[in-house]
Amino acid sequence: MSRDNTGSSSRRGFLKSAGAVAAVAGGGFAQGAEARTQGSVATSIEPFYGARQSGILTPAQHHSYFAAFDLDANARNDVIAMLSSWTAAAAALTQGEEAPTPSGSNGPEDSTETLGLSPARLTLTFGFGAGLFMKDGRDRYGLAAARPDAFIDLPHFQGDQLIERRTGGDLSVQACADDPQVAFHAIRHFAELGYGTARLRWTQTGFLPHAKPGETPRNLMGFKDGTSNPDDEAALAKFVFVSSDGPAWMRGGSYVVARRILIGLEHWDRMNVDLQEQTIGRHRANGAPLGKTGEFDAPDLAALDKDGAPVLPAHAHIRLAAAENNGGARILRRPYSYNDGASYTAERWPPWRQGVQYDAGLFFVCYQRDPRQGFVKIFSKLAQFDLLNRFSTHTGGGLFACPGGIAPGEYVGESLFEG
Repeated sequence: MSRDNTGSSSRRGFLKSAGAVAAVAGGGFAQGAEARTQGSVATSIEPFYGARQSGILTPAQHHSYFAAFDLDANARNDVIAMLSSWTAAAAALTQGEEAPTPSGSNGPEDSTETLGLSPARLTLTFGFGAGLFMKDGRDRYGLAAARPDAFIDLPHFQGDQLIERRTGGDLSVQACADDPQVAFHAIRHFAELGYGTARLRWTQTGFLPHAKPGETPRNLMGFKDGTSNPDDEAALAKFVFVSSDGPAWMRGGSYVVARRILIGLEHWDRMNVDLQEQTIGRHRANGAPLGKTGEFDAPDLAALDKDGAPVLPAHAHIRLAAAENNGGARILRRPYSYNDGASYTAERWPPWRQGVQYDAGLFFVCYQRDPRQGFVKIFSKLAQFDLLNRFSTHTGGGLFACPGGIAPGEYVGESLFEG
């Protein structure tokens, strides 16, 4: 079958006729300094090249498609060739162009489900898993010595019920866009480009509501999610991005932790609002910390009520996650809700848990400069004491090293493979 080149011209024509204007961005979902300066209305095109990968500080799009891949290639050059084709495709797709055919290849052809669509602020963020460096005792690609000290294996946390087929991976790609079809198309195209070299291990979709401009979106538990994040360059440099303390290939990069968290929404919905607010530590209506009136007010960890009890319960989620209770640790949170339909529970369970239950919850995504000083430090405490554990179960995810940004003419991770 001959390659149909109408896709490229159709998408470019759309961008010109529409003036490259897109829908409202993820209002108020603070992703750092960029989110506050760009505002809520953005063009449909996000930059691909830069000192940092896009999709980390980009104002959050409404849809996410996260994919982890396992590598089947035995040769380092095969991995390089695939990453080169992925980079070229990403650079084109994010700008509304048809992905180029890899050099010396007749395909794969574009699946064309995005013909006539704008790029919808598509970003593609790449990560490397532990299996790229060493797997099953083998240094397959001669990269074992380049694995950073900060790139640890995540410990098993209390309460984890991780499903193997939903966990780990040698590579990760997160596609985010304001159109779910655009995000899925990118991952689908990468899977075709990687045929014979890499195969999908697990995927997870996510979504955010169309909140009003300047308003923090709510998660499926009904609470605002994403209120407190590092939001200036000094904080981002300190807590989120690797600098001279890491290897050259990770400078300007970050470590992403992704966790698929099943929420027992049926159980949660039967709790009164008072208990829900004590569990989270915020008022459900406006997102303010308990004892405060504004969403962005700092929680008062020392405040007591008239009976001498803490206004913010000892096991409230935001108290346990607070930097003051974790040696100053902070992370950049970029979570999405997910809804994968429903599942049937086992007959051996109590009657109130039998039947059909939602397979829905939170796809938690966070970036940090060092997982040991970020997610691990914070979540070790949450896993033991958080009241939210009564309603949540971690069922999958992984840790990936996202290298620094990509310059024109480079491929993602080039400084790792060539260095």
